[in-house]
Amino acid sequence: MFELPRRRMLKRRNDFQLVFRKGKSLANRYFVLYVFESEELAGKVGFAAGKKLGCAVKRNRVKRLLRETYRLHQQDLRPGIALLLVGRQAMLNVKCPVVEKSFLSLGKKAGIFR
Repeated sequence: MFELPRRRMLKRRNDFQLVFRKGKSLANRYFVLYVFESEELAGKVGFAAGKKLGCAVKRNRVKRLLRETYRLHQQDLRPGIALLLVGRQAMLNVKCPVVEKSFLSLGKKAGIFR
């Protein structure tokens, strides 16, 4: 149904750093959302979870939740933006619907939806 192909992912370290440094950030208790207006990175997204979250299993779970939430709502995003979602400690204990609701509210504040 809704796919998230590899070509739509931020892959290079420089791309992550560009979005992280120059993007506008908004945060809630579950994750930080970085929004960067860019034509060259338009439509790309990156997911991150720092080592403070714990072992690789926990970090990968956080990134899976973020990926799934993004995948379900990618068709609603306006063009010309690159996103970076960075998971926080509170995400370790929640299910996908909570993260999804959080993404929608933060996305509305950031103005990333059409």
